[in-house]
Amino acid sequence: MRVQGLAFLVRNSLRSGTIACRIQNGALAGSPAVWDFRKVSTLPGSSFDGGHKEEEGKGSSSAKGKGKGPLMAAGAFSFSFAASFSTAVAKERPPAEFVPKNLVLYQYAACPFCNKVKAFLDYYDLPYNIVEVNPISKKEIKWSDYKKVPILVVDGKQLNDSSAIIDELDKQIHPNEEKLPTKDTEEEKKWRRWVDEHLVHVLSPNIYRSTTEALESFDYITTHGNFTTLERLTGKYVGAAAMYFVSKKLKKKYNITDERASLYEAADTWVKALNNRMFMGGSKPNLADLAVFGVLRPIRYLQSGRDMIANTNIGPWYSRMEAVVGGTSGIKD
Repeated sequence: MRVQGLAFLVRNSLRSGTIACRIQNGALAGSPAVWDFRKVSTLPGSSFDGGHKEEEGKGSSSAKGKGKGPLMAAGAFSFSFAASFSTAVAKERPPAEFVPKNLVLYQYAACPFCNKVKAFLDYYDLPYNIVEVNPISKKEIKWSDYKKVPILVVDGKQLNDSSAIIDELDKQIHPNEEKLPTKDTEEEKKWRRWVDEHLVHVLSPNIYRSTTEALESFDYITTHGNFTTLERLTGKYVGAAAMYFVSKKLKKKYNITDERASLYEAADTWVKALNNRMFMGGSKPNLADLAVFGVLRPIRYLQSGRDMIANTNIGPWYSRMEAVVGGTSGIKD
C-alpha cells in the first residue's frame, strides 16, 4: 500500500504539473536532498510546487553549457575566505520586541522552498520548531485546509507560500523600515522571482539526471524525511525510479537540453548579477541572496551541487553565505 501511495503521488504530480514538493511530497519536489551543512561546517542545510503559484511559474529556457574546468583554486580560496569572513559579518538578530514568540515550520527536509524559508529564519536567528511532514499521509498538517509546504505558524497565525511567508516576517521584524521602490529593491524583487520561476526548475532534472544520482538523492530523502520503516525501505528505490522518469518530463517541459549546462548557466548568471559585490545586498545579504542560497542548499553536497561548485564561479559567494547564515536556529520536534 505504501508503494502504491508513492506511485499515486507521482502520477498525481505529473497530471498537475507540480512534481516538486509532491514526491517528497513526492520527493524533493523538484529539488534534491537537503544536505545539512551543519554537519559539514557550521551551517545548516515543498515541494517544488511548494504551494506557490509563482513557484509553478513558467521560466527556464534551455542552457547552452559553458564548461569551465574544475575551479579547484577558487574552491580552496572560498573555503578559507568563508572562515575569516564569518567573524566580519554576524547574524542579524532583530530587536527582541519584534521577534515572534512562537514559530512552527511544517516542512519536507529536502524541499527547496522550505529551505528558502529556513535560510531567512536562520540568518535572522529566529528560533523555530520544525515539524517534519510525512509526504504520504500528511497527518502532521491534517488540521490545515492548505496541504502544501512550507507552512509557517507565527504566534498562532498560519502563513503559506515561501515568498509570502518571507515578506510577512520581514515586515514584522523590520517594522520601521519602509521599502520604497528603488533600484536596489527592484533588483531584489527581480532576482527573487528568478529563483521561483527559473532556478528551482533547473534543479530536479539535475539531481535525478541518472539512476545513480536519483538513488543518491532518495537515500538522503528517506533517511532524513518523516517516513515509516517500510516507506524508507521501499521509497528509496521506488521514488528514485519514479523521479528519474519524472525528471525527463520536467526537462522537456522547461526546454532544458543539457541538465548540467542549464545549472552552470544559472549559477554563473547569478554570479554575474552580483557584479563583484560580496552579496547582492552589498556588504550583507538581502532577500534575493537568501532565496538563492536557500534553494541551492539541498543540492550542495549531492553530485550535482559538487559539479556546480567545481565548474562555475559561484563557490566564493556560496561560502560567504554559509558563513553569515551560520548554524540553524530550528529545533526539530
